Amino acid sequence: MTGQNDNGFTRIQCTVNGVPRSLFIDVRKSLLELLRQDLGLTGTKEGCGVGECGACSVLVDEVLVDSCIYLAVWVDGKAIRTVEGEARDGRLSPVQQAYVEEGAVQCGFCTPGFIMASTSFVEKHQGQEVSADQIRKGHAGNLCRCTGYQNILKAVEKSLKP
Repeated sequence: MTGQNDNGFTRIQCTVNGVPRSLFIDVRKSLLELLRQDLGLTGTKEGCGVGECGACSVLVDEVLVDSCIYLAVWVDGKAIRTVEGEARDGRLSPVQQAYVEEGAVQCGFCTPGFIMASTSFVEKHQGQEVSADQIRKGHAGNLCRCTGYQNILKAVEKSLKP
């Protein structure tokens, strides 16, 4: 950070979905607000606003975080990945494709956060033998009102296969 001015604003530098960004932001702003309001990346959703539901999950330097309670100033010098950055060259990521194939999407509100949690889990466990219980624990911070989670588990299992 280049320092806060008298009005509570500061400049940060970060990378969002592979694109370098230099932003002048209010130091009180959450990462969720930065993504949605300043960058127009509305795939990340606000559910509870207190870090309990996971709808706002994104990766910051490959660590899954709840962007609603993560201050935007904390991403200075870091790399952020959102659901919008997962598809490449018009093709869904393997996790996104598995969600489609396994019918793991209901209303879709929580789906971006689940996809980011699944992406984090799959990247950490690729090629490993994992149990359904490990997958459940790996997604414990994400809640969904519409599904019984079985299709999400199937999508993650499918994504883990080479």
